[in-house]
Amino acid sequence: MSKDYNHAVKVLTSQGKFYINLGLERIEKILSILGNPQDNLKCIHVAGTNGKGSVCAIIASVLTVSGRKTGLYTSPHIFEYTERIKIDGEDISKEKFAEYVFMINELAQTNNIHLTEFELLTAVMFKYFSDENVDVVVLETGLGGRFDATNVIKSNLCAVITHIDLDHTDRLGSTKDEIAFEKAGIIKPGCPVISCEGYEAIKDKADECNSLFLMVAPFEDTSELSLKGTFQQENLSLALAAIRLVFPDIPQEAVLKGLHEVRHPCRFEFFKDKMLIVDGAHNPNGAIALRESLDQYFPDKKRRFVFGCLKTKDYPKMMEILFTKNDEIYFYHFNNPNSATFEELQSKCKYPAKKFVSLDCFDIKNDTLTIVCGSFYMINEVLLS
Repeated sequence: MSKDYNHAVKVLTSQGKFYINLGLERIEKILSILGNPQDNLKCIHVAGTNGKGSVCAIIASVLTVSGRKTGLYTSPHIFEYTERIKIDGEDISKEKFAEYVFMINELAQTNNIHLTEFELLTAVMFKYFSDENVDVVVLETGLGGRFDATNVIKSNLCAVITHIDLDHTDRLGSTKDEIAFEKAGIIKPGCPVISCEGYEAIKDKADECNSLFLMVAPFEDTSELSLKGTFQQENLSLALAAIRLVFPDIPQEAVLKGLHEVRHPCRFEFFKDKMLIVDGAHNPNGAIALRESLDQYFPDKKRRFVFGCLKTKDYPKMMEILFTKNDEIYFYHFNNPNSATFEELQSKCKYPAKKFVSLDCFDIKNDTLTIVCGSFYMINEVLLS
């Protein structure tokens, strides 16, 4: 097999890897063979239901501006896998990405370790960041926390737990308290944890680990932050609390420059020339945040929604939150085995909808806002349609 980037992607998306299997045994085995590169890294570890990607992006931007060589690991990607692994804002090259994927995949096969897609990516990330001698890694969990592949680290500079809501209930628990217990699994002995919410599971884990628990009020001023959306106030408050706690020497001017320069695509991202908002809202809490942001930033615009969703999500609730009788609604059945069909979406929506074909079919008008939302997995297809 050719060992270029496209073939590396085929390895990652093959049926044998493209599934979720929580647990640390497999990732620990492959990292041990690689010499445990994660032990060479200083990490800020972020878990939560919504907002963790934005928190990671803000922290990483400020650290980079402050002169620290900063690794950033996030998911999912929108266009290319390389978006998930960055140093100082630059994606890993496709050549380097493919080199690490094949090297680690072959090691896993030789040692009979059956890595999932996310485990293989996580091993690539740890090895790459260690080889590149980054100063700090800002690490976003993939799913949950306790048994997430990123949780192989033995300690962290601090843990951050963002807003918790009902999502992935089939794997993480059916109540917010049960989900909070899973997220609290990233708290490490003697390492501080920051949150805006006071779940008993988080407090108990902090006590058990003899870790400082810092509860933050979400009152930071977002006027200097390049990311928009009402939900960013809480994310910014968490990010700044982590920066001030771990790196109190970073001057305010570096913080402000980092806030101006932070980029996190497809989170209430506005393309003015197309009168288009792209937002990765993929659960009811995300839908509430999107609706609030639309009401605040664009209260007078007509709304045209392009909505698609995974069957595993609570899409009836999301549609109930987002849509009104005055909205134009288009449903999109995207290229994913779990994508809800047009008929499934329409059967749970009280307003009539049309099938989405292409953004080119829409007239661009100053009084009408097109909103693409419902799943990260469909955004690239819609934008390239």
